[in-house]
Amino acid sequence: MILVGGFVASIKKRSMAAVEFDLGYARDVIRSEAEAIRSVGRIVDESFGRAVEMIFNCKGSCIVSGIGKAGIIGQKISATLASTGTPSHFLHPAEAVHGDLGRLRKEDIVIVLSYGGETDEVIRLINLVKELEIKLIAITGEKDSSLGEHSNVVLCMGKLSEACPLGVAPSVSTTCMLAVGDALALTVMKARKFGVEDYVRFHPGGSLGAKLMTVEQSMMFRPGEKLPIAELGDTIEEVLAKTGDVKRHGAVMIVDGQGKLSGIITDADLRRLLTKEGPKGFSRKAGAVMTANCKRIRADSLAAEATALFHKYRIDELPVVDGEGRPVGLIDVQDIITIKVVG
Repeated sequence: MILVGGFVASIKKRSMAAVEFDLGYARDVIRSEAEAIRSVGRIVDESFGRAVEMIFNCKGSCIVSGIGKAGIIGQKISATLASTGTPSHFLHPAEAVHGDLGRLRKEDIVIVLSYGGETDEVIRLINLVKELEIKLIAITGEKDSSLGEHSNVVLCMGKLSEACPLGVAPSVSTTCMLAVGDALALTVMKARKFGVEDYVRFHPGGSLGAKLMTVEQSMMFRPGEKLPIAELGDTIEEVLAKTGDVKRHGAVMIVDGQGKLSGIITDADLRRLLTKEGPKGFSRKAGAVMTANCKRIRADSLAAEATALFHKYRIDELPVVDGEGRPVGLIDVQDIITIKVVG
């Protein structure tokens, strides 16, 4: 027994040492999937356009379904739809007949993913969907399958060769399904004019959403609101009179005759002036008191860029300007802290 055990152990050791991993094959897998995705570009035709229109005009939710690996891809597509402006959730075909069918409403749209289009659970779901008179979009490789025949719109990827050594494990087909689903979701997103502010609203707890926020979305002032602005020739007394009714701010932006930003006067500047000159300080001109050529930032810049300026120059207020250098707002370091943008 000792000899037999030692022999077996020796065989295992030699066997493990002899294993060679075919990295060239790994590259072929990636290449095959990339080429397959390029090949399904033809799927964007009139049928694809109708599918996009259906999703865009859907008054209910976009229900995505599939089983096995296709179901996993379906969950990701549903998540992408939901995060880009299209209400969506995933429905497992097997669970549908055990109560989850109650998730469906007549105004919904169902997207079913099935490469062969003949899976038993999928066929059963199709019958239930048709009974409820809900419109159906199919993403499949077989247009003439049961799924294809009973769908309102068929997005057919055609015959695909799986990348696995046996040619059976879903790989190329599921990668292409994901690409088609992303194309649907993001085309609808673009049609909805879904902007950064919308994305941030749907991702309030995510660092990505916060980092995508712009200065315009972060600053305390909204378009059209009165800004703390005075002119170069104004006295400090006039500056205070002009900006006394402006909402919370810790600085006044000083502009030239063309309305372009020339400098900034902060609360700290005023304290230093009045401490040094007393009441006479009120008669000083803004242009002589301001910090000229102050730091500024464009309204369409990312809030993270403003954070970097606050940190680098140890400032608390940052004028926000348009493309021609005219003030359109003022961002405070507290605004950045509130949205938790990390520079």
